[in-house]
Amino acid sequence: MKIYDKANGVPKFSAEEYYPKKHNYVLLIPIINEGQRIVKELERASVAGVQDLVDIVICDGGSTDGSTESERLKNLHVNTLLVKQDAGKQGAQLRMGMHWAIARGYQGILTIDGNNKDSIEDVYKFIEKLESGYDFIQGSRFIKGGCAINTPKIRYFAVRLLHAPLISLTAGKWFTDTTNAFRGYSVRYLTDARVAPFRDIFLGYELLAYLSVRASQLGYKSCEVPVTRKYPNAGKVPTKISFLGGNTNLLKILFANLFGRYNPDEVKK
Repeated sequence: MKIYDKANGVPKFSAEEYYPKKHNYVLLIPIINEGQRIVKELERASVAGVQDLVDIVICDGGSTDGSTESERLKNLHVNTLLVKQDAGKQGAQLRMGMHWAIARGYQGILTIDGNNKDSIEDVYKFIEKLESGYDFIQGSRFIKGGCAINTPKIRYFAVRLLHAPLISLTAGKWFTDTTNAFRGYSVRYLTDARVAPFRDIFLGYELLAYLSVRASQLGYKSCEVPVTRKYPNAGKVPTKISFLGGNTNLLKILFANLFGRYNPDEVKK
C-alpha cells in the first residue's frame, strides 16, 4: 500500500494496487458504505466483462462496512482501491481518483455511482465516444435508447425542469440527465489549465456540476449516450443527499456554477 500526501488540490489518500495498469481507460467508482449495493454492481460488471475494457478502481471515502475487503475486491476484478484520508466527500474522492489515474497514464476516465442504480454494462458506449474524439460524455436515461425505471417523481421533475435547464444554460448546450454521474472524460479535457479540477473548492457535488459545463464552454466535443438508471421497487432510495439540506445546497452550487464562480479566473479574484 502506498500513501500519497495532500498536495496541489488533491487530498491525502492511500492506494492499494492489486494489478498493474491493463487498459487505456479507467472506471472510477466513488463509494462510502454502499454494502451489498457495490458488491452487486461489481458482480454485474464481472458478468458483462467490464474488466476487459477498463481498469476498475474504487474511490473510497472511508467505508467501515466491510464492502472494501481486499480479497473480495480482487475476486470481483477491481484493479485498485484508493481510500481518501482527508476532508471532503464525492468531489474529493473524484479528485483523488482522477489525479491518480492521470499519473498512471490513462487516456480517458469514466465515472459511475457505486449504489447499483446504473447500467455499468454500458461502459463500452463511453469508450467508443472517447475513441471517436469526444471529451465529455454524459450518460442519459432520457434520450432515445435510455431507460428510467422507478424514478421518484420529485427527482424526475427536479432533473427535467430545474437541474437540466440550469446546467444546459450554463454550458451553452442542451443536456437531459445532468445529475447522472455515469460519465466519460478525456484526459486532455481534465488537464487543461482552463479547467483546473484539482482545487479544494470541489469538496462535494461542485466538481460534477462544474465539469458538466466547462467542456462546452471551452469548445470541447461533448455528447450524451443512452444508459439505464433503476431505482429499487420499494424501500429507501439509495442516496447520500438529504431532501431539504441537500437540495438547498444543490441550488447554491447550480447558481454559483451559472455565474462562473468555479472557473479558475473567477476563483483568483
